[in-house]
Amino acid sequence: MNQPAGPRLDEADEVREEERFDPERIRPWLVQAFPGSEGPILARQFRRGHSNLTYLLAIGDHEAVLRRAPFGARVKSAHDMSREWNLLSALRGVYARAPRPLAFCDDESVLGARFYLMERVQGLILRGDGSSSGLSLTPGVLRATSTALLDNLVDLHAVPVAGTPLAALGKPAGYVARQVKGWTERYFAAKTDEVPEIESAAAWAAAHMPPESGVTLVHNDYKYDNVVLDPADPSRVVAVLDWEMATIGDPLMDLGTALGYWTDPDDPEPLRASAFGPTHLPGGLSRREVLERYGERSGRAVDDVLFHYVFALFKLAVIVQQIYRRYRDGHTSDPRFAPLIHMVRILGTQASRALDRQRIHGLG
Repeated sequence: MNQPAGPRLDEADEVREEERFDPERIRPWLVQAFPGSEGPILARQFRRGHSNLTYLLAIGDHEAVLRRAPFGARVKSAHDMSREWNLLSALRGVYARAPRPLAFCDDESVLGARFYLMERVQGLILRGDGSSSGLSLTPGVLRATSTALLDNLVDLHAVPVAGTPLAALGKPAGYVARQVKGWTERYFAAKTDEVPEIESAAAWAAAHMPPESGVTLVHNDYKYDNVVLDPADPSRVVAVLDWEMATIGDPLMDLGTALGYWTDPDDPEPLRASAFGPTHLPGGLSRREVLERYGERSGRAVDDVLFHYVFALFKLAVIVQQIYRRYRDGHTSDPRFAPLIHMVRILGTQASRALDRQRIHGLG
């Protein structure tokens, strides 16, 4: 049967064999989320993510999304479901684009890990070059979606923190230094291959830490495929997903992460080929334009973010390295993870490129 023309909503697939579970074990939490619900439980999986496991559960007319840590996760602090649950709970009433939390289970005997349920938000997610979305990615559409993506990051950084439950979810003092130290330690704990560019980026970051720029809510993994768009109006952000690394800290570190995911048309082909969204296609904002618009809309100085960009590339490489280590150690057989060491090298090369060129902002 032919697929209907037009944007395609993000859908779940069959659950990977090694990541299956008995859906009946989840019934008490589904009933808690949807009182009076009954009938068989159908479990499917959102298989595109690389970190926490995400499932779609359906019972009767109700749907919920289940989040749990991946099998064989080595860094427990990066997969703390109670922390993610608490953050989503704290966002209720202060940031409408975060999914609504529904139920939490801290009993690891149920699934082998803590998990929580949240509302399912339907919409359009642009991944890779966006070609699988069914959306006609004209220059005008890409200008609108990339602008909406950036503007929503500014909105996120404007969420009230002081005097709200969010204030208890982070330690902003010394945030930059802890980030550099922590991610460097994680890299060496997950290291499998020699990638000197990554180690050089870590050493450079440790020696060039800037003063902190402020204290806001930070997502820490902000990119196209963690944002749900309205298929009827792709310039409207419906929801932001994957809050597992969110905290309270320096907003320029969050901007740096977004820039680390952002590729430009003149970037090396390997970097563009591995993009997490269609940022390099005609019409989309460039990294320079992202910086300019962020500065204009937020009022923050963005005239020197070389550190934030280079550190973001390093941090992304560490995340990829941790996933590759899980694959290499046999904790997952997902074939997508086999070539990830090459992505670590690509990110290291881009960090070296930014440092070598030493252009203003380090983003040229």
